[in-house]
Amino acid sequence: MRKLLRLLSSLSPPSPYSFLHSRSSVPAPKFVFDLVTLLVIAGFLLLSLVAFAFIFNLHLRSRRAHYLRNFSSFWTIRSLLVSLASLWAVNEILRLPFVRRKHSYPFLPSISLQQQASLCKLHVVLSLGFLEPGFLITVFLLVNVSIQKRNSRRAWSLISVLILCCPIIFLQILFVYFSPVEAQLTRFRHRSSVLWTDQYGNKTMLCIYPVFSCVIFGVFAFAYSVAFLLSCWRVMRFVINKRIGNRINLLAITVIVALTAQILCFSLSCRWMPEDVAYGVVVLVMFLSVVWCMAVGEVLLVLTPIRDSLAAGGDCCQWLPTAGRREETGAWSAIMMNSEP
Repeated sequence: MRKLLRLLSSLSPPSPYSFLHSRSSVPAPKFVFDLVTLLVIAGFLLLSLVAFAFIFNLHLRSRRAHYLRNFSSFWTIRSLLVSLASLWAVNEILRLPFVRRKHSYPFLPSISLQQQASLCKLHVVLSLGFLEPGFLITVFLLVNVSIQKRNSRRAWSLISVLILCCPIIFLQILFVYFSPVEAQLTRFRHRSSVLWTDQYGNKTMLCIYPVFSCVIFGVFAFAYSVAFLLSCWRVMRFVINKRIGNRINLLAITVIVALTAQILCFSLSCRWMPEDVAYGVVVLVMFLSVVWCMAVGEVLLVLTPIRDSLAAGGDCCQWLPTAGRREETGAWSAIMMNSEP
């Protein structure tokens, strides 16, 4: 009788609410990693939404108040900065097996293993080829534009981001989709995803970072770090306000530390397989370092200067030692403004 009941229960169709219990098929550490990542992404997107509100609030006010136009002149670059950061956060969701596991959400369209592998490739190309490099380049342009002449075209900065991202995104597409060195590497080293089967037989593609994608981004990160430090050093030569100087130092330290931590995590991730808990810890640390860098960038380059400009009534601080050295007298104030003289 018991055998008959077991046989009937095994043949019965799954409950439509069985996804509520599917968590048991996911190892606890992996579920925790995915859940923490989703919570952090939600918080970061909320911060980005606030940043967008600040940007457009200042831009709309500057149309009615002439004294705010100098501060709103960078609204397109700031919008690009926040947009790239937000898209990067959304793109991070693609690599989470928790949201791609087809047996967990029966009410959603099924995603095949091939489609999951394609999402992993798209995630690597967008993340390491365009979104994160584009964000970093935009930060560099926002810092560097403060020591350029006033008549420089702001629209050119948007085009510059796309042009500077073209080489790295081309290389990422080449090595992710075509793998020209596939014969010289093991399957795990050149692929962007691997198949994982849990204890219940459910199959999921786990996203990983190909070695050459990491190498390409590492070369970019090294070159960017040198250029960014030199740019910050040039700006510090003109800044006479202590609080603005502290913000520049904080921004420089945050970017360099985050990039260093990311490259270190890339190197350590090659020591473990994607299903190992240590690999999940390394990827989570890498994710948190990048999120922290982007959050600090949004706060220092968007939220704080706009708040200060609105609080100060649009007064520019004359941070240049002499008027004859540059025609621009308030550019850095408009980017990272502190209204105190």
